Amino acid sequence: MKRSILIPALLVFLLNTISAQEKQNVIEKGEDIAKMTLAQQSFYGGDYQKAIGLYKDVLVGKPNDANVIGHIGECYFAMGQMADAQENLEKAKGIDEKAFPETSLLLGRIYHVNGKLDEALAEFNFYKALVGEGKKASESDINMYLAQVNMAKESISHPVDAKVEGMGDNINSEYDDKAPMVSADGKTLIFTSRRPGKSSALDKEGDGKYFEDIYVSHWDTIKKMWADAELIPGSINTEGHDACTSISPDGKQIYIYKNDIEGESRGGDIYVSRLSSSGKWGAAKSMGKPINTTYFEGGGCVSPDGKTFYFISERQGGLGHADIYMIKKKTRTEWDKPVNLGPDVNTPEDEGGLFLAPDGKTLFFTSKGHNSMGGYDIFKTVNENGKWSKPVNLGYPINTVNNDLCFSLAIDAKTGYFTSDRKGGLGERDVYKVDLTNYPVLEKDMAVKVADNGPKMAILRGDVFNATDGKAMEAEIVIYDENGQKVGSTSSSAEGGEYFITLEANKNYQVKIDAKGYKPVDEKVEVKAAKEGATTVVKHYLLYKK
Repeated sequence: MKRSILIPALLVFLLNTISAQEKQNVIEKGEDIAKMTLAQQSFYGGDYQKAIGLYKDVLVGKPNDANVIGHIGECYFAMGQMADAQENLEKAKGIDEKAFPETSLLLGRIYHVNGKLDEALAEFNFYKALVGEGKKASESDINMYLAQVNMAKESISHPVDAKVEGMGDNINSEYDDKAPMVSADGKTLIFTSRRPGKSSALDKEGDGKYFEDIYVSHWDTIKKMWADAELIPGSINTEGHDACTSISPDGKQIYIYKNDIEGESRGGDIYVSRLSSSGKWGAAKSMGKPINTTYFEGGGCVSPDGKTFYFISERQGGLGHADIYMIKKKTRTEWDKPVNLGPDVNTPEDEGGLFLAPDGKTLFFTSKGHNSMGGYDIFKTVNENGKWSKPVNLGYPINTVNNDLCFSLAIDAKTGYFTSDRKGGLGERDVYKVDLTNYPVLEKDMAVKVADNGPKMAILRGDVFNATDGKAMEAEIVIYDENGQKVGSTSSSAEGGEYFITLEANKNYQVKIDAKGYKPVDEKVEVKAAKEGATTVVKHYLLYKK
């Protein structure tokens, strides 16, 4: 008790022994400390504007304080206002480059995303030397940034032979356009957009932008171009967020990510919508357990035979934030247990943006890990004898120092589609296409062969009917090559009798259907590659009772 009385008394005594100006300085210093503390609290609470206001109040009394100016730059960086962030950070560094250590880290990240790679490298190295290991940013973080810049420098100096261009205003808008997914035949393109759409309402409880909706464009075979995008017909879009993550190779199912805080998809779940015979898409239905959990599931894609599903999940037991899983069908309506693709594919960073190529074994995905050039990059991995190969970066100019993600590919492997926020777009993110004529991404080494451009894929599709009453039948269809080796299998649907499978073109196959109570089918099918576009062979089958 005596101590609590003596300290104030001592303070009063000290204040009485100094001048009025010195008293004012002590008071102002205390106010500045309080404002700095409140500003930091506001920053960590996400109220960056309030933090900026408090920092600027402090700056009035000391306009050349590099620490305060650096904090203001940090706030603008967090708000995504990079021009203001850069201006303040460069000013702070010009006054005292060591006053606010994060100045160099943030400047490095700004230079990096703006393509000023040498400047970024210099800032990251300065920051690493200044801060050292185990302080403001972990050694692994700064090493990751350094590795990304070096990867960017290497990739840009050795570009791949691919031509990238925006899809134009028949697909893109001034808003956010993303996740372009193409059907195997290359004739249907779906994507997600935040332009005024289904409801033309704003997400006032979120970021204040329009809700996400799914759009579709169809390939005009006469004009040789994509038609103007339009809201996808049917009940697939709702008043809330609806984001497509893939379209099935046969173009009859769309897999959707939904996050309804008040509904059954709370936390983020995967849904599926099916195309009806009338050409409209039905209301999306949850994929259910064991694919969806109480954790985040961020979309997925299905294999050409419909028997394997690849998806993103943050469930417990993963290797990072969001990992890639695969799951196989046990029956027509039941799935087996999900399997993590493992450490060769998944990283401690986020993985996402899945697309399984028509060959059924090449998986394209998006990641911040591996050897990224910065932000999200597009990678590919191939399933060889049950093991996934080391992911390969698709290279520049497909990948850049910006965010590049959600790659998809038609069956002829000549054109790819992806999303990027690189400079020069019409909106926040845009849909881009890439000419892959001289860059065969399905080849193991992605190099053009002297005699050929690698194996060509084809589609074998059709219907299976009961010969007695003409009704659609569900049946297992198994495909063998000329040597009698099984090369694939699929099933016709019970609803419409349709079947769909992708095969290597320019080969002969044996198609076998053996349904209980019906005479077996054993027929030779020749699959020749088309001179242009997707190769599609249509074969219908009638099953006769024994």
